[in-house]
Amino acid sequence: MTDFRLLTYVEQMTSASEELLMFVSGMTKDEFLRDVIIQRAVGMNLLIIGEAAAQLVEKYPDFAAQHPEMAWSEMRGMRNRIAHGYLSINLDTVWATVVSAVPQLLAQLRALRHIHAQGE
Repeated sequence: MTDFRLLTYVEQMTSASEELLMFVSGMTKDEFLRDVIIQRAVGMNLLIIGEAAAQLVEKYPDFAAQHPEMAWSEMRGMRNRIAHGYLSINLDTVWATVVSAVPQLLAQLRALRHIHAQGE
């Protein structure tokens, strides 16, 4: 049976990913670069994803090892870059992450949630 906290971390990452995609839906890169409110919202959700991933890896290393397809260290790395250098983050990189990596991440998280909710 899967630990409730483990599923909570996966759910936190899933919710934050869904919000990220909602925030930028229909938005161009130029619009994103001009909208500081959306930038902050996106940054906060990337922090949430990275922190949940870091906690999951720390508390459930066997689970993380069973799922090498997940970009655990990259999520944590993005969190660290935003948290420790927020005023100097590269918004082009943030945009590229949101539009290219987050949709794939969301699909992976939904699959994880489904598999482990069934008691794998």
